[in-house]
Amino acid sequence: MNAKTDFAGYEVGYDIPALPGMNEADIQTPCLVLDLDALERNIKKMGDYASAHGMRHRSHGKMHKSVDVQKLQESLGGAVGVCCQKVSEAEVFARGGIKDILVSNQVRDPAKIERLARLPKLGSRIIVCVDDLANVADLSAAAQKHGTTLEIFIEIDCGAGRCGVTTSDAVVAIAKAVDAAPGLKFTGIQAYQGAMQHMDSFADRKAKLDAAIAQVRDAVAALEEAGLSPELVSGGGTGSYYFESNSGVYNELQCGSYAFMDADYGRIKDADGKRIDAGEWENALFILTSVMSHAKADKAICDAGLKAQSVDSGLPFVYGRDDVEYIKCSDEHGVIADPKGVLKVNDKLRLVPGHCDPTCNVHDWYVGVRNGKVEAVWPVSARGKGY
Repeated sequence: MNAKTDFAGYEVGYDIPALPGMNEADIQTPCLVLDLDALERNIKKMGDYASAHGMRHRSHGKMHKSVDVQKLQESLGGAVGVCCQKVSEAEVFARGGIKDILVSNQVRDPAKIERLARLPKLGSRIIVCVDDLANVADLSAAAQKHGTTLEIFIEIDCGAGRCGVTTSDAVVAIAKAVDAAPGLKFTGIQAYQGAMQHMDSFADRKAKLDAAIAQVRDAVAALEEAGLSPELVSGGGTGSYYFESNSGVYNELQCGSYAFMDADYGRIKDADGKRIDAGEWENALFILTSVMSHAKADKAICDAGLKAQSVDSGLPFVYGRDDVEYIKCSDEHGVIADPKGVLKVNDKLRLVPGHCDPTCNVHDWYVGVRNGKVEAVWPVSARGKGY
């Protein structure tokens, strides 16, 4: 599964944190470690769920930014393709052989539209979101110029308060313009309710999704009345996929974090009031860190600070330990409360990051481990592709 199978010339500790076949104990830190058994179980579980509910699952590439992880989601979990947020990110996946790509965002800059319109030449189906009539003509002109077809989702703002139109009339107006535009194909609706994904309460999340589903259902009815029945109605995340998949209106999910899990998502509750990282999904992604100093009796200092993670959703927690706690970080240091002095210099710990997406984006490699050995080393293929 390695995108780079030839590691000749790679020096551990300089170019790369580990090589396949190494002992887990010898991995250089800080780095991202994947528990391959947990990752595969998560991927298969979501795939089985989507299949059982008659849903397509388009996994979200902005989370892992990895062609290798995406290919595993397709081969093991039946994912039909990938969501990306940026054109450059989509280019990485298209060049990596992914054949069905949704840019689940608006593309307005002329240079980016040019690049987007060329992407189908790589053999990939390309879908992009639109929420403004003025965008239609620009996309059409670029597709005609390059002799390609761009498929279009009309984005509905169903509660996130960011991009998207808010009325069925606006959805129909844009869909009609797309249907009439050369080089474009009206394919469906983008309706992702991102604002509620991390709400702790299952009932609170359901209330938000009930409103979103009603809004989407009205838009679909309006499109059907106009003779423009959508092929795909896409949305749903790790905190809501069970609502969309039982709605009778959505037919495609866009879950991302389920595969890795992080501390912020792990806190949300399922229908029985249990944390979703306590049974629904497993922690598969970790920041592996080493204790580098224990000069103070009651605290250890590790090598995973701000430059190894994103703390926008809170600090990481130390996986599998309740005797020590990650309590503070600066650029290069993490402070771990160790009241009983149980840690020693060079001890390694697994941290579950607060937010997996931006944490993955600051690393070059994933180190996949199984049974104490490094089994795979995968590049974070689209790292830094934010334009």
